[in-house]
Amino acid sequence: MSSVLDPCSVWLAAVPTRDYRRVDDAFPELPGFEPTSAGVALRSLFIDAGLDVDRQGTSAWNPLSALLPPGAAVVVKPNWVSHDNQSGAGLECLVTHPSLLDVLCRYILKTRPRRLTIGDAPVQGCDFAQLMAVSRTAEVLARLPAGDTQIAVKDFRLVTLDDDPQRTVHASESRTEADYIRFDLAGDSLLEPITTDEAPFRVTMYDPRALDETHRRGRHRYLVARELIEADVVFNVPKLKTHKKAGVTGALKNLVGINGHKAYLPHHRKGGAARGGDAYPGGSLLKAFAEEAYDRANRLTPGQMRAALFRSAALLQRAGESSGTPAGVEGSWHGNDTVWRMSLDLQRLLRYGRIDGTLGDEPARAIVSVTDAIVAGEGEGPLAPSPHPLGLVTLGSNPGAVEWVHAGLMGFDPRRIPIVAHAFDRFRFPLAPCAPGEVVVRSGGATLTFEAACHAFGARFTPPEGWRGHCELAPASAEVHS
Repeated sequence: MSSVLDPCSVWLAAVPTRDYRRVDDAFPELPGFEPTSAGVALRSLFIDAGLDVDRQGTSAWNPLSALLPPGAAVVVKPNWVSHDNQSGAGLECLVTHPSLLDVLCRYILKTRPRRLTIGDAPVQGCDFAQLMAVSRTAEVLARLPAGDTQIAVKDFRLVTLDDDPQRTVHASESRTEADYIRFDLAGDSLLEPITTDEAPFRVTMYDPRALDETHRRGRHRYLVARELIEADVVFNVPKLKTHKKAGVTGALKNLVGINGHKAYLPHHRKGGAARGGDAYPGGSLLKAFAEEAYDRANRLTPGQMRAALFRSAALLQRAGESSGTPAGVEGSWHGNDTVWRMSLDLQRLLRYGRIDGTLGDEPARAIVSVTDAIVAGEGEGPLAPSPHPLGLVTLGSNPGAVEWVHAGLMGFDPRRIPIVAHAFDRFRFPLAPCAPGEVVVRSGGATLTFEAACHAFGARFTPPEGWRGHCELAPASAEVHS
């Protein structure tokens, strides 16, 4: 697929209206499809990318035929992070919209794959059934014309977490560890250079002993859903949003949802920046006490003592925030040096990972990003975003290039956002075959520079609180676009 889609190119299409409504249009190539604005944009992307040129406009047009041989195993990985937007602003700016999944899956099914899996690992507190129902995703996917293809909608989580005072953990009723491939990047992990006993890795609400077991000096394990490693092609279909820990989430951060258990996902390092960690700026003693309380609570089995420690930790955290460092204790700020490394590790595993748990020197499968930026999310994403109707869908085979463009479209400087800037680094198992200066944007038959695309299609997004003043593009500055 990389030979079909130029890895230095990012395709961009605007929707007829900046929402997900039905539109009056014709799709002769997709019998039974009820046209939507997302469908119009995706079709425009495929046309601009020159897919199946000879049959465009006819019922025989099969744009993904050059990318997906008949009988392929395909995974579509949306952003299904949660059933509830904590900002109260609804699901349209929180999760991948079902209308985009609908049209993409119909184009995939036209190639006659043997298996199509649509799945994600949401946050552990997500009510998956409620998300599928309230977003109408289950209803939309149930109408797909399966033909001979096996279609499955999957929750990739191995464990879930109750949203109760005791944070009770439950094992999945449908998945076991046999449904995952365990990888160990060891010294090749991007986390290795920052692995120390003095500032251990953490993810809030999980037993720190489990994370100490999966990530330590010389050991960096991940638990990837087997369906993705068995796939020939993966379509990464994120929702473009701001992100409190990573700055932005889109083509790069979305792959955190291929991992089935939070105990394999470091999100920050314990302690404030003044004490060698990256959980928050400075060195607040109150926040340090809050971290200790969270650690003690997470080591206990559910009960009154566990619930009391969680309450104490929350009180200490709020008291620490009153001192002028309102980033909490979870790495929700621009100084987080952990989450981007973990995210890029997962990108490398999906690209190079093999079924035996090793990584090959060449990519093992093609990965294509189709990003829902029709109603994007700004502010306190990924769980509490506010809607920002950007009216765009993007396409690309190089996640670094795609995210570089996404950052600019949001009014952010990609060089100031580690997850984007470091995607172009020359580490082992690389992600980006070109440099940022070689990235071009293609839209409506025109080729645009990064700066021209940002001017024509971009907007100014509100960053998360912990990133304000640390990620924005300088006004009218040409240098940041180079």
